[in-house]
Amino acid sequence: MAKRTTISAIDVGTTKVATIVANVKAEHDIEVLGVGVVPVRGLHKGIIVNMDEAKQSIAASVREAQRVSGTRIDSAYVGVTGRHIGSFNNRGVVAIPHGDRVVRPQDLKRVLSAARSVPVPEGKQVLHAIPRSYAVDGQEMIKQPVGMHGTKLTVETHIITASVSSIQNLLKCVRSAGVDIEGLILEPLASAEVVLTPEERETGVIMADIGGGTTDIAVFKNGSIYHTSILPIAGYHVTSDISIGLGLPFNIADEMKTKYGNVTPNLELDKKVQVEENGHSVSRRTLCRIIRSRMEELLDLILLEIPTTDYHSLVPSGLVLIGGTANLTGLVDLGQSVLHMPVRKGQISTNIHGVTDILLDPAFATTVGLILWQVREWGGAARQVKVKQPQELTGFPRARAFFESNHHKLLAKYEGKYIAISNTKVIDVDDDFSLLAERVYSRYGYKDIYMPKVERKGTILHIPAPHVRKG
Repeated sequence: MAKRTTISAIDVGTTKVATIVANVKAEHDIEVLGVGVVPVRGLHKGIIVNMDEAKQSIAASVREAQRVSGTRIDSAYVGVTGRHIGSFNNRGVVAIPHGDRVVRPQDLKRVLSAARSVPVPEGKQVLHAIPRSYAVDGQEMIKQPVGMHGTKLTVETHIITASVSSIQNLLKCVRSAGVDIEGLILEPLASAEVVLTPEERETGVIMADIGGGTTDIAVFKNGSIYHTSILPIAGYHVTSDISIGLGLPFNIADEMKTKYGNVTPNLELDKKVQVEENGHSVSRRTLCRIIRSRMEELLDLILLEIPTTDYHSLVPSGLVLIGGTANLTGLVDLGQSVLHMPVRKGQISTNIHGVTDILLDPAFATTVGLILWQVREWGGAARQVKVKQPQELTGFPRARAFFESNHHKLLAKYEGKYIAISNTKVIDVDDDFSLLAERVYSRYGYKDIYMPKVERKGTILHIPAPHVRKG
């Protein structure tokens, strides 16, 4: 029987923080041990605006997940969103140098590295470089070129960038809760893992996660990611319209939106019908008209984010809606009426068991997706590095000293492989040092990567945190 691995993930949204702990045996065997959901403070449109409040919210969510699961969370994968996210497509090309001209796994690493070696705006860093398709000697749309013969290998990639300062603020808040970061994942990519079918990804589909502060958009075509973007408009703005238009306190407006909102097209409501919440009474017809007007605008904006006007050929499978705002009554019908394409509300399709009742809501698609993304990224099972535990690296006295500090990362060469270590735990491994160092930088934001002299026992590479080593 395969060994079980415990994975944790933290979904930091504008309205809530959700921490999940799961036992993973395989892609279709995920047992949720515990979930901690708390209202969030200190974030606006996916960006941290108050460090102290954000730290408290994240720490409270982690504590609740630990209490429910009975498991201590030492590290977690963290979802990233916000208006600072950018994306573009890029191509990488390398020659196949082998005498037999056969594409090998290391050639895939080289061509992907070439594709992501592009200048990004100042203050930005690469968050993901995702292969879309390969070509060998001009033969395109190849999914897996290993073993094929040729002289030139090309890859089409989708590059996702994020603000360095926003990422560093998020990492600092998570670490303040005593949790190390295993990796950063763009939230719409995670959400898509649990709500889209393989057929939708292949034919073409839009997924829109309408949360509290942002609407996260991902477009899939030919089985891979085609486009991503973040709209700084979501459920918060609907509530704000109600609050201003009807003169209601914000929390009352939000309650009325959730309980009485209905955006079904051509819905006829008696103007005399009043709805009441905590002593405040308003016309339900007026309430629904305000909500419908904002949602029509948002649906149009989602379509405008698509980098083509030929929507129907690009995304014949239409639009899949998730997120808390996707629960609005009549939104699917409104989407079909406004966009003239198939629209459905996404449901979590992954076979999960355990503490799952709360996770069936589309608002928690990202939370579950953060677990499944990592499982699928590493071949259907949770990532297990096949090297000795860092505590056993007795040949590296300098490494042992670094283990005592929570403020350092380490790259080391051991048993013929380069490994990245954080707080005595292996966090990454690769045969190629430059690729490993690049990934560590893109995930954790450590800029001061350097290689000291080769020691008798191996190569040690110390990556101090920015506040430890300056300049």
